[in-house]
Amino acid sequence: MPATAQNSNRYLAWLRWLLAEQAMLVALVILIAVLSVLTWDKQSPTGAVAGQVLAARISGQLATGNSVAILTRSTSEDLAFATELKAQLEQRGFRIPVIVNAEPPQARAALEAATLAGQKIDLIAASEVASSWTAVQRWAERQSQPVMILKPQPYYWPNFLKTDNLLNISNQIAVIAIIAIGMTMVIITGGVDLSVGSLIALSAVICTILLRDLAGGQSASLFATLACSLAAIGACALFGAVSGTFVTLLRVPSFIVTLAMMLLADGVAYNLSQGATIDEIPRAFMWLGKGTALVRIPNSAVLMIGLYVVAQFIMTKTIFGRHLYAVGGNLKAAWLCGVPVKRVTIAAYIICAALAGLGGVLMASQLGAGSPNYGSKHELMVIAAVVVGGTSLAGGRGTMWGTFIGALILAVIANGMNLVGLESKRQQIVLGMVILSAVLLDRMKRPPHE
Repeated sequence: MPATAQNSNRYLAWLRWLLAEQAMLVALVILIAVLSVLTWDKQSPTGAVAGQVLAARISGQLATGNSVAILTRSTSEDLAFATELKAQLEQRGFRIPVIVNAEPPQARAALEAATLAGQKIDLIAASEVASSWTAVQRWAERQSQPVMILKPQPYYWPNFLKTDNLLNISNQIAVIAIIAIGMTMVIITGGVDLSVGSLIALSAVICTILLRDLAGGQSASLFATLACSLAAIGACALFGAVSGTFVTLLRVPSFIVTLAMMLLADGVAYNLSQGATIDEIPRAFMWLGKGTALVRIPNSAVLMIGLYVVAQFIMTKTIFGRHLYAVGGNLKAAWLCGVPVKRVTIAAYIICAALAGLGGVLMASQLGAGSPNYGSKHELMVIAAVVVGGTSLAGGRGTMWGTFIGALILAVIANGMNLVGLESKRQQIVLGMVILSAVLLDRMKRPPHE
């Protein structure tokens, strides 16, 4: 066979594998490309980066030794812009007679005062907003030699692919994605857990109440904060153990059991908090949900990725992972082969509930409070992420990688629809269609006899 034909066959085989096994990844890439086109927009550099860019532009247009006035507002980004621009220009040998971080009247007054004092201004470097101030423009035009006003050069880039937006997506999806790890295990065994949304609220309430009443509230130590968080996660794990026990020992359908546990957890959370929000928590507690450990990546995203790495290892490299697939693939055959079916199933529900508890702690950390209203409809989003990721509702088939992609797809769709201005009810229509498409794709992959 000619080499060209062999290469063509390899390419077609790879393409078939990609569409069959990584269809959701392909869908995610296409979705990102579409949203990038839809959100393509004019961007203006801000902060220290804008200062570096403008300094390079000025050095290319103005001789060293000339005077440059810097005008910005008093916002944090403009202050960073002015600080970096001043440092860069002085390093290049320019003089900076005027720096104003205020509003138009003060900027014009500072320029006039500088000229009255005999200070020559050869150019004005301004932030995007400050460059449009009419008072400054008129002053520049009325000079004997009109003064040029330079601002950071705008560029075009998708709003969706802006760094802040991508980091925001990772932070928003963290709770859903973390709980989806446990839900994937449960669904692979052939069950489902509807209680995870209520367990988020229960965990957040228990954690914040313990911090307020037993750990000293806002003055709680790091050890006490960790202990309260673990106690909340442990309480949720206990709910999971009860659910798993009813499903395995009493053979009650998981739908009914977890529905009852959802109502129970919701009621306990409300009664413990008396329907109020608990916000007397230490500032350090919010480090998990709002802090950043690696450059600008949120801690919640780092935790999410770490848990998925561990979960992927468990599902592919451990006996427990193989047992989960065996239980979901054929319960009776797994039992006949010596798989501890009851223990494996109960463990799956405990892990799912514990991760829901972790999600509640994380949400309380992100929002700086605990409330019995947290987690509303989260169980639906978690199940949707698992199903969109390719896990079969019939059990026995699914991957953590697929679930991660599924969670990202839901997050990207929701974020993209917000960016293009689609109202909430229409967003629900789109999400519903995505879930139906995922279920249809799963059905098409299964043999006709199943």
